[in-house]
Amino acid sequence: MALRRSNNKSTKAEDKEAELPSIWLRAVTSQAPWPEKDDFLDVIYWTRQIIGIILGIVWGIVPLKGFIGLALFCAINAGVLYIYFTSFQRVDEEDFGGLWELTKEGFMSSFALFLVVWIIIYSALYFD
Repeated sequence: MALRRSNNKSTKAEDKEAELPSIWLRAVTSQAPWPEKDDFLDVIYWTRQIIGIILGIVWGIVPLKGFIGLALFCAINAGVLYIYFTSFQRVDEEDFGGLWELTKEGFMSSFALFLVVWIIIYSALYFD
């Protein structure tokens, strides 16, 4: 019977991963390290989805209509995340494909989710 010896040597990449806090903790920590680009893009994507749901609920309750609601959503969604990744996280946009890539990450799916929530809430409260 052969004994298996485990190799306790780990690579430097595994050591770095073990030292990093969770993605959600890094998302709320100012100037957190983002060695994996996809992790930061996932945070941007899901933050947009949350903003879309919140603004859809608020716009449905207020009740905002038409172009003003659409324009305000676009400005708030893009503006909040721009401030998040430039002022709070202070990432180098070029590491993630440029400013435009970060600005458009998850925007269309967030817009669709916003529209669905906005229409449902508005219709439920104000449609006779």
